[in-house]
Amino acid sequence: MDVAGRHVLVAGAGVTGKSVVPVLVELGARVTVTDGNAERLAELDGLGAELVPGLTEPPSDVVLVVTSPGWRPTSPLLVAAAEAGVEVIGDVELAWRVGQLREHPPCWLVITGTNGKTTTAGMLESILKAAGANAVACGNIGYAALDAVRAGYDVLAVELSSFQLHWSSTLAPDAAVVLNLAEDHIDWHGSMAEYAAAKGRVYTRAKVAVHNADDDWSTRIAAEHAPESARRVGFQLDTPRAGELGVVEDLLVDRAFVADPANSAEALATLTDVRPAGPHNVANALAAAALARAHGVTPEAVLKGLREYQPAPHRAVEVAEVAGVRYVNDSKATNPHAAAGSLRAHESIVWIAGGQLKGASVDELVSSISGRLRGVVLLGVDSPVIAAAVARHAPDVPVNSLRPGDDEPMTAAVNAASAMARPGDVVLLAPAAASLDMFSSYGERGDAFAAAVRVLRDDAAGEPSDDS
Repeated sequence: MDVAGRHVLVAGAGVTGKSVVPVLVELGARVTVTDGNAERLAELDGLGAELVPGLTEPPSDVVLVVTSPGWRPTSPLLVAAAEAGVEVIGDVELAWRVGQLREHPPCWLVITGTNGKTTTAGMLESILKAAGANAVACGNIGYAALDAVRAGYDVLAVELSSFQLHWSSTLAPDAAVVLNLAEDHIDWHGSMAEYAAAKGRVYTRAKVAVHNADDDWSTRIAAEHAPESARRVGFQLDTPRAGELGVVEDLLVDRAFVADPANSAEALATLTDVRPAGPHNVANALAAAALARAHGVTPEAVLKGLREYQPAPHRAVEVAEVAGVRYVNDSKATNPHAAAGSLRAHESIVWIAGGQLKGASVDELVSSISGRLRGVVLLGVDSPVIAAAVARHAPDVPVNSLRPGDDEPMTAAVNAASAMARPGDVVLLAPAAASLDMFSSYGERGDAFAAAVRVLRDDAAGEPSDDS
């Protein structure tokens, strides 16, 4: 990281740029920032960097490009940099290199996968804090890894996307996990193989490679990318083999980080200690526990951390119960794989779904949960795709496809779902799709659902609504 007096180009003036520029300036680099959005670029004025809009090739004296993870490798600027032999890295790689400059570099425990990353990172942070560690969840979770390194944390529970991993070349985590892999972001990576290869970078220099023994992709990626020197640790939702974590009756148990894995196991928690409920979150808890145990955390701290963990918003959060029907907000289920985990946590469901599928198929999802569906309410641009899948795999399940252009589509969706539901059912927002066709984010979509449910609850109780 000897960039003092040398020219570094930052590609992207958003969150990444705001985090990266001050660090590069502190390291003595001469910094230029480029972005196609002039207004966003202007927000970096005063940070000590030259601001140049719309560059399509790096200046001739640039020795390093630090890119936002959202920029595709096919972007003209990044292609030109590669052709000129200029190294391109992301902010996570920069954070790793800056951390190595500390007298005592932080420990990196890294989580990636298609789904469950934020929940697992939050569980891991809670467990580490229960153990007394100076730890924080960071990365793709909303708090930049670079900011966490600069703040002086000793242990980082780092959530990384495939985009961030693509631009990370020397990252060497103390322990890492690929939770699962399903079709997603193919438009960015170009193919499933390239998507998997990006995820596999998390294992390339890891000391402990944790994998999901129930997920073929996770197992394969660990086998293909983890070095021979790495310790391999699996987890599964059944009785664990030696060297794994798993479930025995209602206990989460460890047969990896014990004195005699072949003949002994240690109980870590019970299924009721895992929140939100559901098999996918038990898997997340096992992954978090494996990473924590790799760091030397005691079983007692694992239990305490899981019990104290507070789920992040819009992730299988129960909003209210109205007339015996529970309303659950899982707006973060933005692809079919995530929605499947959420749907399998309940027996009888009125499913609210739809949005931007980004080319993903929903046939396998609908087929696997068809027996749980009381009804389906659809909204968003790809509603016809989901409706067709329901017609093929669950033809007896009623479907209400909302009309485009409704002023308050989520209110209409909640009311339609309420009309279908019976006592004991769950009305579940698990869209299986992105939100940007109708909302600014999955968070806004979840907030709209919660607000509509609260109005329904208050109307049922005959009380004025806070949202009216």
